[in-house]
Amino acid sequence: MKWGTKYGPEYVNRLYAMVRRHLSGDFRFVCLTDDSTGIRSEVQCLPIPALDLPPGIPERGWTKLATFSADLHGLRGTALFLDVDVVITGSLDDFFTQPGEFLIIHDYKRPWRITGNSSVYRFELGAHPDVLAYFREHFAEIRAQFRNEQAYLSDFLHKQGKLQYWPAAWCPSFKYHGIPPWPTNYWRAPFVPEGARIVIFHGECNPPDALAGRRNRRFRYIRPATWVAEHWHE
Repeated sequence: MKWGTKYGPEYVNRLYAMVRRHLSGDFRFVCLTDDSTGIRSEVQCLPIPALDLPPGIPERGWTKLATFSADLHGLRGTALFLDVDVVITGSLDDFFTQPGEFLIIHDYKRPWRITGNSSVYRFELGAHPDVLAYFREHFAEIRAQFRNEQAYLSDFLHKQGKLQYWPAAWCPSFKYHGIPPWPTNYWRAPFVPEGARIVIFHGECNPPDALAGRRNRRFRYIRPATWVAEHWHE
C-alpha cells in the first residue's frame, strides 16, 4: 500500500523488482494506492477502500485494515502484504508455504506481548472480513485501547486463535538487529542479519537513510549500510 506523500513511486517499483528476483513462478503484484503516478506497468494499482476515518487523527496505520475487506476489488487467493519500505534479501517462497492461517512478524521490542509487526503478513483474501467490520463499528473504542492498527489486528486474531508468527530470523529489524552495538557502530558498518529474508525498516530509518549512513535520532550514529544498494534497486 502507498498513500500520502511520504513514499514516492520508486519504493513501489523497487519492491516489485525485489519480489520478482526472490519469488519463484508467477505472481500478481497489487498496490493499493491513492496515486499511481510513476509506478511501473507490471504493478496493478487499485484504489484504497475508504475507511471514513475522522479527519485530522494521527496516522497509526489504520488504512492497512482495508486489506481485510470482504471483497477487495474481487481479488482472491493467498496474499503476502509487504510494507513499501522493506528490503528483500532472500527467497520469499517459504512465506507462501509456512503453515498458519494468519502469519505476522512478532513484536521486536516487547516479545512477551502478542503484538505483531504488520510490515509483513500473510492471509487469505476475504477470509477475515470481521477484522474490518468490527473496526468500523467500534473505532472510538479501538482507538482508545490500541495505539495502532497492528496492535488491534494482533489482539483480534489472537482471540480467535488464528495469530501465528514468522520464524524470527526471516524478518529482522534493521534498527534492532542490523546495527553493530555501541561503540563498534562507529567503525563497523550495518549488516544483513543471518537468515534474513526481508529486512524491516521502522522508526527513524528508511532504506535511503541507511544507505547514506543517516539516522534521524541524535546520538545514534551509523555508518553507511552499503548492502542496501545491492538489493534495493529495480
